[in-house]
Amino acid sequence: MYYDKLIFEISTDNHVGYSLPQSNIKPHTLDNTFLRDDELYLPEVSEVEAVRHYTNVSFKNFGIEKGFYPLGSCTMKYNPKINQDISNNPAFHLHPNQSLNTAQGNLEIYYETQRILSELSGLDAFSLNPYAGAHGELVGLMIIKKYHADNKDTKRTKIIVPDSAHGTNPASASVAGFDAIEVKSNEDGTVKLKDLKAQLGDDTAGIMLTNPNTLGIFEKDIIEIAKLVHEAGGLLYYDGANLNPLLGKVRPGDMGFDIMHINLHKTFSTPHGGGGPGSGPVGVKAYLKDYLPNPQIVKEDDTYTLKTNDKAIGQISHFYGNFGVYIKAYTYLLTIGKEHFKHIGQNSVLNANYIKESLKDNYKLPIKAICKHEFVFDGLKDKSSGVTTLDIAKRLLDYDVHPPTIYFPLVFKESLMIEPPETESKAAIDNFISVMKQVAKEAKENPDLVKNAPHTTIVKRLDEASAARNPRVKYRDLL
Repeated sequence: MYYDKLIFEISTDNHVGYSLPQSNIKPHTLDNTFLRDDELYLPEVSEVEAVRHYTNVSFKNFGIEKGFYPLGSCTMKYNPKINQDISNNPAFHLHPNQSLNTAQGNLEIYYETQRILSELSGLDAFSLNPYAGAHGELVGLMIIKKYHADNKDTKRTKIIVPDSAHGTNPASASVAGFDAIEVKSNEDGTVKLKDLKAQLGDDTAGIMLTNPNTLGIFEKDIIEIAKLVHEAGGLLYYDGANLNPLLGKVRPGDMGFDIMHINLHKTFSTPHGGGGPGSGPVGVKAYLKDYLPNPQIVKEDDTYTLKTNDKAIGQISHFYGNFGVYIKAYTYLLTIGKEHFKHIGQNSVLNANYIKESLKDNYKLPIKAICKHEFVFDGLKDKSSGVTTLDIAKRLLDYDVHPPTIYFPLVFKESLMIEPPETESKAAIDNFISVMKQVAKEAKENPDLVKNAPHTTIVKRLDEASAARNPRVKYRDLL
């Protein structure tokens, strides 16, 4: 049993053809240890039986199309089917090694997506090359590092991050070779200016912020923060995970940010459940654009072409990143239109505050200010039953509601972080509010019911400590 040869050929019905050279791979014979002695048994089933099997398997998973998904800081919005259909169009499925003159349409989508993101963010230039948000963070930090190195300012080794920051922020700083320095928050969750001033110095390379912050509170002192960091010689990096509530209303570039990443897979129509695919474009102010990773796609007259720059941080992805995500994002951007983006921010803020105000009598609300796209409860308001945030999350599964983010951010002991996407209807949100109130009632009247949840799922309450220490990941381990 072997493959004689591999021949790759690409052809389309659009008068564009491209053939790769025949492979030089030699015939490969499998080792006898990989061959079966007996015939492979496959069950004989009808088409309807096969369809039912896989349909029933799909029902055992939870996804955005099955129920409400209020996962904090992840914006699991609905992905319109038309975006997926367009992304699947074979006309877009070109080989990355094709000559540029046969891929002008794809390059135009890439270029125009960059341009629209610049307009929405207030940053002058973008690269779509990074594969995900954390990858974008790393790219941004590499730009900060090279910028200071080019200025012969190598003593700048510290990146400041708030104590409420996303966990990727200090991790990305560390991978980029920086020391992550924590700055404390005020009681309302915003950056404590006094602590920030104490941390700033001639060794400050920059600060990483998301605004609104991880608690869903807008950093009202952002202009002053930008002034202080810039005066100290540092740069401002914007973590784009919380961009939704600002769309069409406020631009990070206008706040003083020098660099940012945008999560196309969160904010612009490609929910990243299941681990991918993702895309984390990085935008910069004009004075940093030459540092963007190679290759850079530019427009010269009416032709789209590739450009490399000696000052760039290098190449950080194969070719130009995840093109399928760009198509969905570009379709989404054109569908919404410039004049309607403000409604995205308004609706995400409205949904979050509606839930917060509806549940504040049942759950502890440590920060009572108006939130933006998300907010955080500190567990139940009445904790006498001993029901924890983990118990609440497990009980929600019995009501076909995906749990919110729990125990993050770390500033509260029983954090319950809720983010309702702007795409959810009032009926869906009212149902979530009703379920949350019911769980709070159960915690008071029948706490064991909540503590032993879930009851209706295929897998019941796990021993999570044992699962983490001794994971059973092989099929035979489950027999």
